[in-house]
Amino acid sequence: MAAKEHSFDITAEIDKQKFKDAYEQAKKVITNRWDFKGITCEFEHNEKAKTVTLVTTTDSKADAMVEALISEAIKREISSKALKETKREVAGGNKTKVTVSIVDAISSDDAKKIVKEIKDLKLKVQASIRGDVVRVEGKAIDDLQEAIKAIRGCDFDFPVNFTNLK
Repeated sequence: MAAKEHSFDITAEIDKQKFKDAYEQAKKVITNRWDFKGITCEFEHNEKAKTVTLVTTTDSKADAMVEALISEAIKREISSKALKETKREVAGGNKTKVTVSIVDAISSDDAKKIVKEIKDLKLKVQASIRGDVVRVEGKAIDDLQEAIKAIRGCDFDFPVNFTNLK
């Protein structure tokens, strides 16, 4: 009987339901805070664009809103790296508008970084890029687990999740 190939995928995908829960909870936390009473604090989640737009009166209030969103995401095991502030601008009427992007895909450049890290480990595994997923294959499960451990230890600026371990 031939040795069976084992594999797993590295993705940046997040649990969308957990994110919705984090978003709703962050909204509740902020709207119930005494320092936000009577002032503008708007949250808008655009699933298609993968963004959350926050509007409030000052930069410090905007920071508090972003922190609440990240904090609630972390509580639900969503990496803080999945949320990136991409834009901060002055909106009409002395308001601050912040756009937070939801990172749930690995770019081709980031996928190349992962493949390079795995090759540098000199394990008996192969890493290949398949769209926004990196597939890692090998005969020994121990080698795959070693690769997972090493990738977890890397300080990438994007989230990494491990799925489909076979």
